[in-house]
Amino acid sequence: MNAAAPIVLESRQLLKQFGGITATDHVDFTLREGARHALIGPNGAGKTTFVNLLSGVLTPTSGSIFLGGRDITKWSARRRAHAGLARTFQINQLFADLTPVETLMLTIAERENAAWSWFRPVGARTDFVDEAVELLTTLGIADIAHLRVGELAYGKQRLLEIAVALAQKPKVLLLDEPAAGVPEHEREQILDVVAALPSSVALILIEHDMHLVFRFAKSISVLVNGAIFVEGAPDEIANDPRVRQVYLGEEVVHV
Repeated sequence: MNAAAPIVLESRQLLKQFGGITATDHVDFTLREGARHALIGPNGAGKTTFVNLLSGVLTPTSGSIFLGGRDITKWSARRRAHAGLARTFQINQLFADLTPVETLMLTIAERENAAWSWFRPVGARTDFVDEAVELLTTLGIADIAHLRVGELAYGKQRLLEIAVALAQKPKVLLLDEPAAGVPEHEREQILDVVAALPSSVALILIEHDMHLVFRFAKSISVLVNGAIFVEGAPDEIANDPRVRQVYLGEEVVHV
């Protein structure tokens, strides 16, 4: 990661408590333009809670979040998305009865504040259709453009969800376990897509799969008990005895 690149996303002393439980513990985090950053940690470490705070799904107990230098702590998830912060979820949020083209057209219309266009004949917005097809082609799934989402293999649905996030033209993309639940024979395509995402977009990957993490990441944060335990380059993380101890003897190596 280029230390001279501008900061695109930042949290300062971010705290989230649920009753007496601290899920995110005063986290200071910085993401720079073009970053390829992975967030890892044991089950229950608070990874998804942290991402939910960044994306606006949850409201912090205290602390601040900045996007491109602007304080977005009190912004809704929708407003953050319009400002360039997109994410995927562990469980996809797609509409089963739409086709991939329709799904992306709806996302593009929302991005362009032209939701009214959705109610016009599809042919009336050929620019939306063209952009949707181009995205599907880029991700290697143009062949399923006109099938119902509910009929797609799960791996294709995960790729479509990434396409939906990219259709928002984000500055920052949060990928929450993009290969979770995907059969082994479909995971490689997701790996390739993640590796080929635009360099203009700063990426945070939340993932348990170390193969995916070390293939993707240029920098890694290890989260433990809601706090940043250690940060560094992949080789540093792989060889850090503290990280091995946190993973209870699991092999954390560059694969």
